Amino acid sequence: QVQLVESGGGLVQAGGSLRLSCAASGRTYNSYAMGWFRQAPGKEREFVAVINWSGSTRYADSVKGRFTISRDNAKNTVYLQMNSLNTEDTAVYYCAADRSSYRTSPTSTTYDYWGQGTQVTVSS
Repeated sequence: QVQLVESGGGLVQAGGSLRLSCAASGRTYNSYAMGWFRQAPGKEREFVAVINWSGSTRYADSVKGRFTISRDNAKNTVYLQMNSLNTEDTAVYYCAADRSSYRTSPTSTTYDYWGQGTQVTVSS
């Protein structure tokens, strides 16, 4: 069992930056692939980024070059550094864990554990 707790969300002006954190508990965290998804009001949950056990990453086209996912296995934490934010990035951001170590899936149904989410609001 893995429990995930996100933090770092908030209100930021367009062009600004935020760093989200996802703290994980559970003995096997380091072997999981970790992803970030987001859901804007009235929209489906969408993939943002994923990092697998070996550090390979995958990004949605909409965030490529602006967002960076990383993990610190010693701290059981995964991060999402978000730069050059725009109003379209406004959403609830969710951290998710995939028990498959090497997969970098953009599909939400492949993830086994989810956090509660953290709100990111970008003002114009």
